Amino acid sequence: MFEGLSGKLSGIFDKLTRRGALSEADVAEALREVRRALLEADVALDVVRSFTDKVRERAVGAGVVKSVTPGQMVVKIVNDVLVETLGSTAEAIDLDAPAPVAIMMVGLQGAGKTTTTAKIAKRLTERHKKRVLMASLDVKRPAAQEQLAVLGRQVEVDTLPIVAGQTPIKIAKRAEETARLHGYDVVLLDTAGRTHIDEPLMQEMADIKQAARPHEILLVADALTGQDAVNLAKSFDERVGLTGIVLTRVDGDGRGGAALSMRAVTGKPIKLIGSGEKMDALDEFSPARIANRILGMGDIVALVEKAAAAVDAQQAQRAAERLAKGKFDLQDFADQLAHVEKIGGFGGIMGLLPGVAKIKDQIASAGLDDKMFKRQRAIILSMTPKERRNPDILKASRKRRIAAGAGVKVEAINKLLKQHRQMADMVKAAGGGKRGGMMGRAAQMMGMGAMKMPSADDLAQLQKKLGGGAAPPSGGPGARIPQAPPAAAFAPKPGLPGLGGGGFLSGLNPFGKKK
Repeated sequence: MFEGLSGKLSGIFDKLTRRGALSEADVAEALREVRRALLEADVALDVVRSFTDKVRERAVGAGVVKSVTPGQMVVKIVNDVLVETLGSTAEAIDLDAPAPVAIMMVGLQGAGKTTTTAKIAKRLTERHKKRVLMASLDVKRPAAQEQLAVLGRQVEVDTLPIVAGQTPIKIAKRAEETARLHGYDVVLLDTAGRTHIDEPLMQEMADIKQAARPHEILLVADALTGQDAVNLAKSFDERVGLTGIVLTRVDGDGRGGAALSMRAVTGKPIKLIGSGEKMDALDEFSPARIANRILGMGDIVALVEKAAAAVDAQQAQRAAERLAKGKFDLQDFADQLAHVEKIGGFGGIMGLLPGVAKIKDQIASAGLDDKMFKRQRAIILSMTPKERRNPDILKASRKRRIAAGAGVKVEAINKLLKQHRQMADMVKAAGGGKRGGMMGRAAQMMGMGAMKMPSADDLAQLQKKLGGGAAPPSGGPGARIPQAPPAAAFAPKPGLPGLGGGGFLSGLNPFGKKK
């Protein structure tokens, strides 16, 4: 979603960081371009004015202009103001209330309210170990209650039994009574929506709030609707009093203005963002980490979270033992490709690595995308187990059979085998996965060791080590964010150049060594 804005801001800041000293005119010119980029990204005008005024006030001064690295200092100031605009600190769903904690979901029809309700239920069950009950209060839309029941079975969360003819208020009261009698920790109330805001909708929401007395009222808003989402949030907040916002379809190709405007305009925190269609594609909204993505600094913490959540401990242990012996056959290669797919695919991983936006055209021209990795995995799965463990037996006749099974040409199989041989040689040359060695560290990052789900403290420490993604302090050298090795481990080296651009934004090349 923030790709367009990120690309424009990176170009603006590259010009600044290449200069040894900045004048007030340089800062003013850069801020004009920033203003234009934010407006094109559909950020509210009042928010843009406030944003640029804050940056100008902090950036134009002797302390910055005479700094050893003034360009980087300006980028840091922009980063700080961006974090403030997004809300300064992350705010999770508040469960600090007597059980059962009622959470009311509101929003327009089509924003993904019912699906988001199921995603939140799954998250609370798996990550917070809460007993959750879901209840659909939507008696207007056909099969809305059945849809939530189906999603409940999919995520293995209980749903309130459907009783025909009940009003939304009666359903809400029955849900809370059921939750209280059967010891549930949380009850999620999925309310009805409309195609537009009208008085009957708002009155129904107000009546449900009065009857259910929810601890949290979350607005589910479609991020692709731009400024309409901001107006929607203001309207709901005025009538029912929101406690937070959930943005859906953040993985879409919208311009990102709604996310930047909502907190500043409504004063309500964005608590969660939906980043995909899968039921686990729901992330906490962290202002600092979103600011990092917008400024092209990636989100290594999110990458660690995804990798840790996707790890199968037993499979990881077996893979680590094979690496320790210097073994890496085609089955291991296929397992790693499957692991990459679990943590968001090649595109998802690249989106979380710093500076990748600057070389997206080169990545595309090199043919590195999710389709390529799926095709490689299809080739390997078309082989017999014996062929995967011993690629040397793959002669012409076997290759023709595999090619027919995978729907590719024999040349694609030869290319895959050559790539695998190079990777296997690297594993042997690295001396296996000895503790502290290169392969050991790579194995841990790829989920090939005893990697457990990091705690909140672990992630906080990691974010602190990364410096919050911000630029170094005034006068300091360009700090570099530690390089994450997954891409280099599973992808062929395409010979792409470094990220360029200078300064702390350019410290990484995800396809090779540090510059």
